[in-house]
Amino acid sequence: MAKIRFTKNELKRQKDNLKRFTRYLPTLELKKMQLLQEIRRIQGEIDRLQVELKRVEGEVNRWVDVFAEDVNFRNYIKLTDLRSGHGNIAGIDIPIFENLIFEEIELDYFNTPFWIDKGIEVCKEQIKRRIESAFFEKQIEIIREELRITIQRIKLFEEVKIPEARENIRMIQIFLGDQQTAEVVRGKIAKAKIEKKKLVGGLI
Repeated sequence: MAKIRFTKNELKRQKDNLKRFTRYLPTLELKKMQLLQEIRRIQGEIDRLQVELKRVEGEVNRWVDVFAEDVNFRNYIKLTDLRSGHGNIAGIDIPIFENLIFEEIELDYFNTPFWIDKGIEVCKEQIKRRIESAFFEKQIEIIREELRITIQRIKLFEEVKIPEARENIRMIQIFLGDQQTAEVVRGKIAKAKIEKKKLVGGLI
């Protein structure tokens, strides 16, 4: 605990600190709730994308088994741009996935399976889902770090700053109260001495 001065100015400063800490604490609690809600929401999005990825992969595998034709989709899918932006959640910046841009590649329908265009479309959607999921994972990572810091601050206010300010106020008030009592006692003693002198002087 830092050293404090037992003065009226220090008492006012400690009261102001206590007021500020108690006012700021609900804001931190609200932020904590918002961050937890966002983590749950984003985790829901990740789970949804994972389910969709597995579902489509299952469909594609059945498809490939039926046609039994070996196609290297890398020759037909070239990513040219990944578009992203920034969002704000409870005062923190997070990356936002926007879109993927693929190069348009002409197909030779005479030398490729008739279903290849559909296959390319599915592969592009799967790539998009994976990248979108990676963005959500990054968002959760950032939000969890902010949540950790927020919880630390809440504990600091609840367990250290607020009790410390209250104890400082109590100690200063006791000290100032004792000083005031001592001044009253000294005043009474001085008054009694003056009265005694007057009484003795009147008798002489």
